Amino acid sequence: MHKVLKTVVDLFRRRNDDLITFDQDRYTRSINLKRHCFGEFSMANAQANAIMEDQSQVEVASQYALYLGVYDGHGGVEASLYVLNNLFNNLLRFAHENDDPIADILRNAVADTENGFLDYVENNIGLIRTIGKVGSCCLAGVLWNGVLYIANLGDSRAVIGSVVNKRVSAVQLTTDHNCNDPVIREELISLHPGDPTIVMEQNGWRVKGISMVSRSIGDAYLKRPQFLLPTYEEVPHPFDRGVLSAEPEMLTRVIEATDKFLIFASDGLWELMTNDEAVQIVHKNPRKGIAKRLVTTALVEAARRRGITYRAMKTATPGKETCVGRRTFHDDISVIVVFLDNKTPLFKKHLLDLSYRGSTNGSQPSAFALSGLTATESHSFTGDLKKSFIKRFKGSTSKGRSSQTEHLRHLYMGRIDSDESSQTESSVNSTG
Repeated sequence: MHKVLKTVVDLFRRRNDDLITFDQDRYTRSINLKRHCFGEFSMANAQANAIMEDQSQVEVASQYALYLGVYDGHGGVEASLYVLNNLFNNLLRFAHENDDPIADILRNAVADTENGFLDYVENNIGLIRTIGKVGSCCLAGVLWNGVLYIANLGDSRAVIGSVVNKRVSAVQLTTDHNCNDPVIREELISLHPGDPTIVMEQNGWRVKGISMVSRSIGDAYLKRPQFLLPTYEEVPHPFDRGVLSAEPEMLTRVIEATDKFLIFASDGLWELMTNDEAVQIVHKNPRKGIAKRLVTTALVEAARRRGITYRAMKTATPGKETCVGRRTFHDDISVIVVFLDNKTPLFKKHLLDLSYRGSTNGSQPSAFALSGLTATESHSFTGDLKKSFIKRFKGSTSKGRSSQTEHLRHLYMGRIDSDESSQTESSVNSTG
């Protein structure tokens, strides 16, 4: 065999072997390819922590809309699970209650989710001493009538792949709210004048020497001083007001014909590849399983940096209690890849309103099913929702509410059941 041809064959074989290893890995999951009204999408994740702290979701409306979320938890899983179970439902509730622009509705939904989780912390800190230290990054997006709306807190990242003259380029849509960025450090210093310890170098730059991210959901002990307990020895200097923010960075982008796909991913991916590398992988490979391919490429790189193969690394136990724990190789990784085939919905292809979560392989009914976004003509996101909900609630009573309306109420209160229930997840669902 010709030397160059043999090299190509060997490379192809190794890549296929790595994908097989991903499928054999106990701590990975993927959804290879599903439809949404503007095209197709793929999801994948890999666990590194003792408990998977990343959460992700895709909410597919039968027409007009798509919701994406990646929630990178830290210090525990309670905050990211709370965001998973409440943010999307809060979004629909705010859309029902008023006619604000979508960006404002998304911002308000994030704020309500933050307040709900901090209330949860306040009510449970006596029972769960560490709950005040749990937080989550939050990357949430709504695709509606050819426009993408994003709210971002933390260092998860949204990147769009644009193709011009068959050449793909990466456009980073969000800012990484990470203290290793000097711009973020300057922002913190300007917000906290007179506090010389607002950013400290402690295994990298961190807020108060503790948090690498400057914005998050949760992290109550860095936002509300009443949660600062003596057991939280991580705080090297006292403070009298919050040092982390829950104000999301908001972005709106009209999807152009050159915008071909979108990548939403936690920082576990971006620590192991660049934006350009990620969009090249998506652009040059088959759609089916593309999110899995991105995560696999990251895992191969994580193993390579430690001088071993992915096949050897996959035997490591999650966590970082030992020098060979999975967390010593890489962070939790969550990836969603969304192909943007059409600015307008694919009316001829019937879709169900479905919800996909990174923690499960299947789907379940989405709250979109009750949102009114199934009409044959589009007017406005809030208008369609409001009309639908008024119609559904009209004439119902507390004694005789329909099963569909009752299900909607539970959805709004964060009680949606997942395919993979656990005591931890139900403990952080909103209780109204």
